[in-house]
Amino acid sequence: MNEAPAPAVRAGDPRRFHEVLDATLAGLREQPSRTWSIIITIYGDAIVPRGGSVWLGTLLSFFRAMDVAEGVVRTAMSRLASDGWLERSKSGRNSFYRLAEKGSATFAHATQHIYFPRPSLWDGRLDLIVTAGSTDREAVRGALQSAGFGSPAPGLWVGPPGEEIPAAAANELKLKASGDTAELSALAARSWPLQAIGEAYRRFVAAFAPMRTALAGGAVPTDLDALVARVLLIHEYRRVVLRDPLLPAAILPEHWPAEEARLLCGELYRALLQPSERWLDAHALGEDGEPLKPASDINKRFAA
Repeated sequence: MNEAPAPAVRAGDPRRFHEVLDATLAGLREQPSRTWSIIITIYGDAIVPRGGSVWLGTLLSFFRAMDVAEGVVRTAMSRLASDGWLERSKSGRNSFYRLAEKGSATFAHATQHIYFPRPSLWDGRLDLIVTAGSTDREAVRGALQSAGFGSPAPGLWVGPPGEEIPAAAANELKLKASGDTAELSALAARSWPLQAIGEAYRRFVAAFAPMRTALAGGAVPTDLDALVARVLLIHEYRRVVLRDPLLPAAILPEHWPAEEARLLCGELYRALLQPSERWLDAHALGEDGEPLKPASDINKRFAA
């Protein structure tokens, strides 16, 4: 007997979006497991704007939609708490977690890079810091790397325009580099792994462009699928944009893909925001047992 054909998936059917989301998840599953990193992303993107503390059951429901086992999530949460990224509290038999100061500071610094564009004005110079005489070179080195500074040679660091010099390097020798665009482009290429960053942007676009195509074709996600897609989107974009020194276009390689990736990320984020917020309205519970209140300014993200 011949099997009955599978029913067609119509434009407004949530299964159409789910198929695209599953394909994206399948590609990400080929990479090393980063459940702990996705936890930090969902806190920074969705939970912190609503107050910061959420019921563990909310997170388990979210990760269940990603086919991540409950035990894996609980282990990751415990490790993040042990490492100082999360703080745990109890209310009856229920556990609640919030980002600790360490986690909050990390994502607060990242917020401007992820959701808001850098100022386009540039005076044609780059900041240089010389650390050859530093008494604690490792501490200074770590602080400069975390702030996005690049290094073309030992003891020499180049700062992205507009980036503040970290406090750990406040006493180091500071200079300004100027020159024509070819010279500054060459300095940038020696200071940052621009080729690898460019390829990472292209992989991001390739991974999420099918989602834009599905939405443009009338695919409608469920509220939970919208949240999963939103968190994955920011998780993967964050991994690239935080490596990017966000240099002026004049000194970047030709056909630099950062703007294409940002436009795609912003378009998808805005499309997913309303349904994903509906899921959080209904399921993100705080310590008082009530849903966490939505943030008033979240619509400003990717606004320009």
